[in-house]
Amino acid sequence: MKTHTVLSRLMLTSLLSAAVAVGVARAEKLPPAQRSIVPPSDAWAATVEKNAPESPTAALSTAAPRKVLVFSLFTGYDHKVIPHVDRALEILGRKTGAFGTTVTRDIEDLASDRLAAYDVLVLNNNCSRGARRHLLLDELERNARYAGMSETQRQAKADALEQSMLDFVRGGKGLVVIHGAPTLLNNSAEFTEMVGCAFDYHPPTQEVIVRPVDAEHPLVAAFRGKGPFIHTDEPYCFKGAYEKQDFRPLLAMDTGALKGYRGSADDVRYVSWIKPYGRGRVFYCSPSHYPESYESPTLLRFILDGVQYAAGDLKCEDTKR
Repeated sequence: MKTHTVLSRLMLTSLLSAAVAVGVARAEKLPPAQRSIVPPSDAWAATVEKNAPESPTAALSTAAPRKVLVFSLFTGYDHKVIPHVDRALEILGRKTGAFGTTVTRDIEDLASDRLAAYDVLVLNNNCSRGARRHLLLDELERNARYAGMSETQRQAKADALEQSMLDFVRGGKGLVVIHGAPTLLNNSAEFTEMVGCAFDYHPPTQEVIVRPVDAEHPLVAAFRGKGPFIHTDEPYCFKGAYEKQDFRPLLAMDTGALKGYRGSADDVRYVSWIKPYGRGRVFYCSPSHYPESYESPTLLRFILDGVQYAAGDLKCEDTKR
């Protein structure tokens, strides 16, 4: 009996080891990222161009390509990857013909009359300053353009711009939120409800293992059959609206070996999701903090599909599981 038990354990150990080995072999593991991020070079853009999809995943439901506005202003932490995200989105839209891209750092472009010209708003790492976490007020206070405004007028304008974004999505348009962008209005109950989270903290930059939550969901088709996606990232953890998890999760990160993580190793921590908001659609994608991740054909296809979902062209289940 004892011999049988020992043999059974040895067989189980061997099977688990084989499974792990297969999983590692199938994993898509990107090279370590350079911690010093330099502006996007022509060579980097050429790599993205080469690895980007050739065509849209979903057929366009409009005669002309969708119009995408990428808002890339920051007033707090400067994510040096911001121009890389801008460039990757421009390449994805142009190469596939799915959408045209306009990049701005002007808060006036968030006004309702200007936003109306677009199908999708992309918020690109819009980190705000200090505990207030209100990028719109930051900009209204620091930009000489608004020097003559009173505090009351600045608050009224900030409220109007926030309402413009909420109405844009609620009315049937799309929102794509990249990496650190939830902090744009991190203390706003309405904004974070729309996005699906408020930023809490992030452990230090490290190798992060990301897996699809539901391998059969159309929005994670880019990851299908490739095992976990392993890359260097700044892993984000969320609070507030996130606790309700009123979204359709797409990707989760392994927390077991995550250095600096404050929760249990068994926690499921989502890093990407989709959700309806009114008649519109929201796609959040935390990966990634580093340009090397955007060279991956997998992540490029995933972001393209997320934009197409937000635009209303890629139809899929997006309600809470």
